[in-house]
Amino acid sequence: MTKTPTAPYQYIESIGVKDFFENYGENLLLRLVTSEKTLSRSTIRERSVNRPALAVTGYFKYFAHKRIQLFGAGEMAFFREQSPENRTKVMEAMAAKRIPCVVVSRNLAPTPEMIEILESKGIPLFRTSLTSKAFTTEVTVMLEERFAPRSTYHGTLLDVRGIGTLIRGDSGSGKSEAALALIERGHSLVADDMVRVKLLSDHTPVGFCDDMSRGFMECRGIGIINIEELFGIRFVRLEKRIDLVVTFLEDSSQEEPDRTGLDRKTFDLLGIDVPHMEIPLRPGRDMARLVEVAAMVQSARQLGHDSANDFNEKLLKKMNG
Repeated sequence: MTKTPTAPYQYIESIGVKDFFENYGENLLLRLVTSEKTLSRSTIRERSVNRPALAVTGYFKYFAHKRIQLFGAGEMAFFREQSPENRTKVMEAMAAKRIPCVVVSRNLAPTPEMIEILESKGIPLFRTSLTSKAFTTEVTVMLEERFAPRSTYHGTLLDVRGIGTLIRGDSGSGKSEAALALIERGHSLVADDMVRVKLLSDHTPVGFCDDMSRGFMECRGIGIINIEELFGIRFVRLEKRIDLVVTFLEDSSQEEPDRTGLDRKTFDLLGIDVPHMEIPLRPGRDMARLVEVAAMVQSARQLGHDSANDFNEKLLKKMNG
C-alpha cells in the first residue's frame, strides 16, 4: 500500500470566551451576568464541559480547571445550603485555578458570592435556560468542531453519489472542467481551488470552503462562475466527509499505471489514510466519467464489494484447478 505524505496542519489550542460568546451565545441561550469587561480576560483551553460537583464540596484534586464550569440544579442546590463563608471560600479557590467561565443551567439564579467573586477576578458568569444535559450536548459539539485540526489542500471537492471526492492535480490539469461536467450530471460542489479540511473527533476528515467562495468555480477561458445561479441550490453543499482522493497525473511512459486495482494507495488527510486513486491524463479521456466510476468503486468497497479482489480470487482458483 502506497501512502502520500501529509500536508502541514494547524491545531487550535484555545478559544477566547468573548469569541465563544459572540459565536455560540445565541444558540446556547447564554446571558451574561457579570460585566462585559470580564469577557476579554479568559480563554477556554479544553473542548469538554466540567460539572464541578466535587469542587463545590471543597475537593479540588483533579479539578478540570481548563474547561467551562457548568453548575446544574444539583450543584446549585448543594451550594445554596452552604454558609456564605463556605461559598466564598469555594468560589475563591475555583477562581484561583483560572477557570475560563461559569455557566448556570436551567436559568437558576447565581448566589451573590458567585457574582461578586467572579466579577472581581475577571471571570465571566453566564445563565442559560437550557438543561445541563442539553447544554453539555450542544456545547460539546460546538467545541469539538472549533478545536478540530485544520489544513488546506489544492483541489476540487464534490459529492459524487454520496462519496466525498477530492480531485487533485497540477494547475491546468482539468480539475475544474471535470468537476463542472460532474455537476452537469447531477453531483454537488463543496469547494473549488482551495479546500479547507477539518478533522472531527471521530477521526473523520470533512472538507468545506470559505463563505466568500462557496458555490463559485474558476473555469479557464470563461472565468468565475456561480454554480448556484447556473444549476440551482441543490448542486452546492456546505461540507462533506472526504471518502476518496483522485489525482490527475500527467501521462508518463516511464511508469505503468495500476491496471488491476490491487495496489491500494492512500492519501494522508490530517493524519487519516483516505483511499487514493491516480488517473493518468490522456487526450480524449472522459475524466469526469472516470472520476464518477472511481467514486462508484469506492462506494462498493465501503459496502464490502471489491471487483479487483473478486477477480483475483477467481483467477487464483482457476489456476489452482
